[in-house]
Order: sequence, then structure tokens, then C-alpha cells
Amino acid sequence: QVVLVESGGGLVQTGNSLTLSCAASGRTSSTDPMGWFRQSLGKEREFVAVFSSDGRLNYVKYADSVKGRFTISRDNAKATVYLQMNSLKPDDTAVYYCALSRAPVTRWSDLPNQRYQYDYWGQGTQVTVSS
Repeated sequence: QVVLVESGGGLVQTGNSLTLSCAASGRTSSTDPMGWFRQSLGKEREFVAVFSSDGRLNYVKYADSVKGRFTISRDNAKATVYLQMNSLKPDDTAVYYCALSRAPVTRWSDLPNQRYQYDYWGQGTQVTVSS
């Protein structure tokens, strides 16, 4: 069993930054892809970013809407994945969910970016960006 706990959400103004953290516990591996999704009111949960490693190389993928503004990273020693969010916009307002996948990744194209590809989910953390 795997438990994911997000933290770092809050209320910020447009243009400001925020960093989310997700700590994983249980049976995890440093090669398990860990990603972030978000869901705003009335919308489907959407992919934001994912980080994975095959032991030699790191792989990351971002949604087009956050590319250039968000950065995902991982501290394997702490089993924690981070999402650094810069230049925040009101459209970024959502509940942000951390997720862990068991999908094997050996190349960038293997990175999971669909909800069904993830096996474990956190409880979510609210991010609100005021205009």
C-alpha cells in the first residue's frame, strides 16, 4: 500500500509563486513515475506534470498550459516530489493531486499522463490564485 500526502497549497496573487510537495510512504521505488494533476470546479481532472527515472536518466513531461512556468522535481532520499509553480494565473486555481504510477518508463514517450495510468492518489491540496 502507498500513501501520498500533499502540502503547500494556499492563496496567492497573480504572478506569484507556490511550491507543492508530495511525500510518499509505503512500498515505492525511485523509478515509479510520480505526477501532478489538477481539478477545478466543474471540470475534469487534468494532467499537469510527471517525473520519472530509469535509474540513469530523469524524464519529465508537462501539460502545454504550464510549460515554462511549472517545474517538477523529485528527492528520492525523501520519497518526495515537488511542483514549483511560477507566474501563477487565476486559471491555475484548482485542487492539485499527487499521484503515483507503477508504469515502467524507459523512454520519454512512456511517461504516463492519463488518470487511468496512475495507481495511487493523494487527498489533494487547494491552490487559489486571485486576480
